[in-house]
Amino acid sequence: MAPAPALSLIRLMLRDFRSWAALTVTFQSRIVVISGPNGAGKTNLLEAISLLGPGRGLRGARTAELGRQSDDAPLPWAAAGRFRDSLGQEFDIGTGTPDGGPPERRVFRLDGAPVRSQAELAERLAAVWLTPQMDRLFQDGAGDRRRFLDRLVWALEPHHAREVAAYDNAMVQRNRLLSQERREGLRVDPAWLAGLEDAMARHGVAAAAARRGLVARLNARLADGVTGAFPAARLDLLCPVSAALAAAPALAVEDGLRADWAASRGRDAAAGATLTGPHRADLLFTHAPKGIPAALCSTGEQKALLVAVVLAHAALIAAARGFAPLLLLDEVAAHLDESRREALFAALAALPAQAFLTGTDAAVFAPLRSTAEGFRAVPDALVPDGDFPVPGAA
Repeated sequence: MAPAPALSLIRLMLRDFRSWAALTVTFQSRIVVISGPNGAGKTNLLEAISLLGPGRGLRGARTAELGRQSDDAPLPWAAAGRFRDSLGQEFDIGTGTPDGGPPERRVFRLDGAPVRSQAELAERLAAVWLTPQMDRLFQDGAGDRRRFLDRLVWALEPHHAREVAAYDNAMVQRNRLLSQERREGLRVDPAWLAGLEDAMARHGVAAAAARRGLVARLNARLADGVTGAFPAARLDLLCPVSAALAAAPALAVEDGLRADWAASRGRDAAAGATLTGPHRADLLFTHAPKGIPAALCSTGEQKALLVAVVLAHAALIAAARGFAPLLLLDEVAAHLDESRREALFAALAALPAQAFLTGTDAAVFAPLRSTAEGFRAVPDALVPDGDFPVPGAA
C-alpha cells in the first residue's frame, strides 16, 4: 500500500461558487470518487479545488465568471480548503471576491492572512489536472500546448509564472509602441524599446530554460517506466531559444535575442506582433513505443499518453518537492478501455498523492471500492456513496 500523501485536502467549503450555493464536505481518503449526472457540479468542485492554488484554475476562467448567477449578475463567491501536510500540521487556503469588492477582483488568504503573491501559495500547494477539454491538446494550437507545459513547470518552479508574465507584459508594451509608431508616424525613443527588449530577453530566457529543464526531466521519468501499463510519451520542445541554450550560455542567448528584436522592429511593426521568441514555443508529443506523433494516435491512445505524462509529472514533483500534487481527474475514464482503467487505478493506489476522480457512472470505479471514498453529486448537495465505504483517513 502506498504511504499516506504528504499533502491532502481534508475539507472543502464553497459559497456561491458556480452551481454551488453552499457546500461543506470533508475528505478522509487519498482517493476520492465523485459520480453523478452531467450538470450536477462535479467539474465545478474540481475547479474550486484547482483555484486554491496559483493561477486561474482548470478552466482558465475569469474571476467574474465564477460566482453563482442571481438575477443575471454573478454573486460574490468564496472557496476555502483545509489541508494537512506531511507533519500532520493543518493549514487553510481561501480565495474569492473581496467583501464589497468588484467581481473582477480575486483575493487569497493563507491561515486567515492576506497572501502577498501567488508564488507564496505555490510553495504550499500544487495541483495538476486532466479534463475532457484537454483531449484536444494534440489538435489545438501551439499556445494551448505551451500553456499546458507552463502549468507543469509552475508546479515544480513556483517563480516560473512570474517570468512568463514579465516577458508577456514587456512584449505587449513593445508591440503597442511599434504599432503606435507605424500607425501615427511618431518615432518611439529607441532606448525605451531597447529597455523592453532587454526585459523580454532576461525573462524569456529564464522561462525557456525552465521549460527545457522540465521536458528533459519528464522524458527521463517516462523512459524509466514510471507510468506502468500506460505507453510512454516522448516530449519535444520546439523553441529556438531553448535550443540555443543547449549550445551557449544564457547571457549569450539573451544578447542574441536583443540583437534580433532590435533588427526586426520594422517587420514586427508591420505584422502587429513580435514574430520570434519563446512565446512561439510548441510542445510535441510522440507515442514512444510506436514512434508516431500523438496527433496521429487514436483517441484512447492520446488519453493514455496524457495520463502517462500527468503520472510522471506527479512522481517528479513528489521527488523534488517532498509532496505530490493533488490530482484532479475529470471524466478520466472516458476513452480508456477496461485494462487501461485498471492500470490507472493501480497507478493511483501506488502513488503517494491524493486524487479526485469524477465520472457519470460510479460503476466504472468499482475496482476502487476498497481503497476510495465515494460521493454522489446531486442538485445542491454532495452525499456519501454507500458503495464506497471510507477505507481510512488520509
